[in-house]
Amino acid sequence: MKALNKFIHPFAVILYPSLILGACADSTEISIEEKEGAQSEETTNPLKSSAETPMNIIFLIGDGMGTSQVSAAYFYGEEGIKPNFSRFPILGLINTTSGSDRITDSGAGATAFSIGQKSYNGAIGVDMQGEAVQTVNEILETQGWQSGVISTSGITHATPASFYAHVAKRSQQYDIAKSLVYSNISFFAGGGQKWFMNRPDSVNYVDSLNHYGFSVGMDSLGSADHSKRVGYLLANDGLLAKHEGRDDFLPNATAEALEYFTQSEKSFFLMVEGSQIDWGGHENNGDYVIQEVLDFDKAIGVALDYAEKHGNTLVVVTADHETGGFSLSGDGKSMSGYGEISPTFSTGGHTATLIPVFAYGPGANYFGGVYENTAIFSKFFEALGQ
Repeated sequence: MKALNKFIHPFAVILYPSLILGACADSTEISIEEKEGAQSEETTNPLKSSAETPMNIIFLIGDGMGTSQVSAAYFYGEEGIKPNFSRFPILGLINTTSGSDRITDSGAGATAFSIGQKSYNGAIGVDMQGEAVQTVNEILETQGWQSGVISTSGITHATPASFYAHVAKRSQQYDIAKSLVYSNISFFAGGGQKWFMNRPDSVNYVDSLNHYGFSVGMDSLGSADHSKRVGYLLANDGLLAKHEGRDDFLPNATAEALEYFTQSEKSFFLMVEGSQIDWGGHENNGDYVIQEVLDFDKAIGVALDYAEKHGNTLVVVTADHETGGFSLSGDGKSMSGYGEISPTFSTGGHTATLIPVFAYGPGANYFGGVYENTAIFSKFFEALGQ
């Protein structure tokens, strides 16, 4: 499907006046068969011939994060310091509708990114027929890349699972845990101990992780042996919420993963999820949402600092969907109605609003415009010249 390549959203014009360039990027989608069997079609984008090819990709997903959640970072962040969202030169918008419903869930949303195809709500790394399809990182792994997943939820939750597992339903977390053991993931960090230990089948998959070359940390970041594959299972299920006392796990795990990959001198694909923006939206808890967005912005800063230092890394930030119908409403306490902000919600579920995409680094120009969420997959490979 061709995207609307030259549309400039008012959000981009107001906050990012330099983004007009980014919206001209070609947004052609390709199927995984075309990806594996042929070069992507030629583009008339004048930047293609001069753009560098990224050696690494950092893909950050703010689960449940729409434009209002992003906007909150500008009103509730540290005074005098711009959010890291302001550091991106390219901005796009994606439609997140799934293959089965107008409003996607996280399984179908993340699967659209990972395999480049629409699937049904609840799907994990499978197409509409329930058949497994190689993920973006699995394809890159066959080319010698390393890969990693980080999440503030359990590592077997829908978004991280969609990059290494292939199951019919996101609820199959015991099967997803087993999939991680047999995957080619080199680094993971999150919660989810209960899916690996004390299982109904009596198999201890932490022992299995160790058998397959992982050093597994169960207490804190930094405790795993970096000479091996690295895994962290730091909570029974999801990690604490930020407003309940979680430390800087997300930016720190991102920094540790980047240190780990850099020492190997191989290309890498790293997916980092700020999971609990979504959870705060489901609870209609404005403080929960805002604290998780600000925490996610810290992780973005770590990724951008790395990309700026090394000059060979593509950083892409987006969300699988928006949650809660979150809005930065007036508090109604002034005569004009334009007083202080009072976050409000329109639903306890997900919404179908278009979702922002931010891109930085070599290949970032491909991510401007308005397109389907499945095109993220295609654009990774366009950026790589494949």
